[in-house]
Amino acid sequence: MNPIKILSDSTSDLSRELLDQHQIGIIPLYVNFGEESYLDGVTLHVAEMYDKVKEKGILPKTAAVSPADFEAVFSRTLAEGYDILFMGIGSKFSATFQNANLAKNTLATNRIRLVDSQNLSSGTGLLVLKACKFRDAGDDLETIATKIEALVPKVRTQFVINTMEYLYKGGRCSSIVALVGTLLKIKPIIKVVDGAMTVGKKAHGKIQAGLDLLIDEVKSLASRLDGDFLMVTHSLAEDSAQYILERIKDLPVAEIHKTPAGCVISGHCGEGCIGILYILK
Repeated sequence: MNPIKILSDSTSDLSRELLDQHQIGIIPLYVNFGEESYLDGVTLHVAEMYDKVKEKGILPKTAAVSPADFEAVFSRTLAEGYDILFMGIGSKFSATFQNANLAKNTLATNRIRLVDSQNLSSGTGLLVLKACKFRDAGDDLETIATKIEALVPKVRTQFVINTMEYLYKGGRCSSIVALVGTLLKIKPIIKVVDGAMTVGKKAHGKIQAGLDLLIDEVKSLASRLDGDFLMVTHSLAEDSAQYILERIKDLPVAEIHKTPAGCVISGHCGEGCIGILYILK
């Protein structure tokens, strides 16, 4: 059996420490400001992206990993002797998964297995970490993929949005919703349900109200949490992350990780967004 390389894309929002520890390969999406094109997490980082937004007065556009990019990475990895499991941003959020499939078909090999995470950010990252655990336990490529596909519907992803500006300017909510949200200081909870984003509860006032909603929900599910990994992922919201971590540290999960949201996720949700992401048994 060939060794297995786990690959994801830059939207999985795993920390450099986790990527290195688990030998996970990352393929970056594109972040574009007009004619300027950058690679998420490679040639553009989040703080720089927010500076560009302020400087240019526009939000970035994001673009999927191209079939050619995938073909290059897949070919190189196969040549190194690995079989490949790729899992990135869900197919309803980006053309990235479809492009990975195009590259796989071009290479015409059964040594590549793709799994649609139906998720984003470290919701995908959780599945990637579970895949690494199965790999390290000696599972073969097909077994890992089958186990991960069974976990996909059990991932719970929710973020509290600190500013409506990015959702509004990015066309993800109506101007009326954005106006009302600003006037009433609403902090909506955005969830991933059936592979798509939906609005959950809405907190009022300061961001802490939204954080408390996230905390209360995960604590109510404590007995149902998968015991391996839980993620607190944020976009330049260190204080909020520490607030959450202090209040969930006693949950029955072996590894609770704080990870940074990359440019793609931050470019859609805005500075200060933060989420708690986990898998249910």
